[in-house]
Amino acid sequence: MALQGPIPVTYPMVFPHGCYVVGEVEPVKDFDASAGGRFVQARDKQTGELVWQVAVMDGDPTLKPAQKTVAVKILAPVQPVPPQPMPGLPFTPVEFDGMSVTPYVNASGRLAYSIKVREMHAPRQLNQPAQSKAPAGRDAA
Repeated sequence: MALQGPIPVTYPMVFPHGCYVVGEVEPVKDFDASAGGRFVQARDKQTGELVWQVAVMDGDPTLKPAQKTVAVKILAPVQPVPPQPMPGLPFTPVEFDGMSVTPYVNASGRLAYSIKVREMHAPRQLNQPAQSKAPAGRDAA
């Protein structure tokens, strides 16, 4: 089979309604290496990068409350910093680049996905001025 390991995906494929940071960025524990009260941070098996985790809420209005919050793992050499909060919003909008998913069967026997990303940043459409659909002086066809 051609698919081996994490499956590359895009942000709009995973979060078509956007997502919001609802937790702190924390190091992921390597349970095999941590022993005797000593914490060892996990490293990604493919890249060797340190693994961090942040809880995000999916903006999809059709999801049940229990399905809305998901952990996103971030591969980075230093602790990533979430975007600045947006005035007037209760949660901080966020986007991710370099995304991949790894399917697995969870403890209840259901198909689930581990989401890994390479970069976290503020949504691009919030940072950029609106673009017109036609060049100046022309009508859109």
